Amino acid sequence: MEQRTARLTLLIDPRKKALFEQLCAREDVTPSQKVRQFIREYIEEKTGKDWQDAGQE
Repeated sequence: MEQRTARLTLLIDPRKKALFEQLCAREDVTPSQKVRQFIREYIEEKTGKDWQDAGQE
């Protein structure tokens, strides 16, 4: 699991933001948790599940 955090700011249409927040609430996750999940899944799709181990030798 990640040890540090960094801020990522993005601009999104207000209607999409509101709907995204509602959908996250239905899953009992925060929007930040869901975005981190999306990013993690995208990285794993593109680089493989062992992406965190790369370069730690």
